[in-house]
Amino acid sequence: MKNPGIPLLILTTLILILVTIFASLGLAFSWVFYLTVSGQATLVFAVYKVLTDDYQTEKTFKDWYEDRPEPNDD
Repeated sequence: MKNPGIPLLILTTLILILVTIFASLGLAFSWVFYLTVSGQATLVFAVYKVLTDDYQTEKTFKDWYEDRPEPNDD
């Protein structure tokens, strides 16, 4: 993948889904707590990686949306 933050967001999602499953199954509080803390830390790190990514594009707002033709000023 081009952006290193996306796999981190996928990992964060999987960790927090595990938290939900473990909490609903009644697993020990310590497992749920540590998974929650690690999920939150992973989320903060993923957001940092996405926001500090050196991404540049040639597109501007004048390019409008790619999936829709340009509006007519008729």
